[in-house]
Amino acid sequence: MSGEVGSKAPSFALLDTDGNEFSSASLAGKKAVIAFFPAAFSGVCADELCTFRDALADYSAINAVVIAISTDGRFANGAFRDANSISFPILSDYKQTAIADYGVEWPDFAGMDGYTAARRSVFVIGTDGNIAWRWLSDVPSDLPPFSDVKSAVEAAD
Repeated sequence: MSGEVGSKAPSFALLDTDGNEFSSASLAGKKAVIAFFPAAFSGVCADELCTFRDALADYSAINAVVIAISTDGRFANGAFRDANSISFPILSDYKQTAIADYGVEWPDFAGMDGYTAARRSVFVIGTDGNIAWRWLSDVPSDLPPFSDVKSAVEAAD
């Protein structure tokens, strides 16, 4: 299965909030936290991304970057970024390729038949490009265990 700990992190090339392509190839040699979230402007997603925002200096100090990915369009992600003063990339997986590659699709999200969103999940990628740690939510209202995320980044090669 894709997205398993120890496996090569699936590659992606997605649009950021400004319409520029962001490629996972740019993460080579860096530790990365990839946070998939279901929907811009939902309260739990704002809590999650703002918690990562507030800890960004801590992640930078341990040579890690934070990236968020949702299936929302780049315009919604951009407004969400601006409303919450998010300084890390929020990428639009509107074709749902990254969520499929990482195995984090949430079909019929929020009772919307046919709408697939990202399952709230966090992947820590090591400098070798492999998945060092992952967390998958069971319900959309779960927040990631932030201290575990940071510990996983610290432990990753």
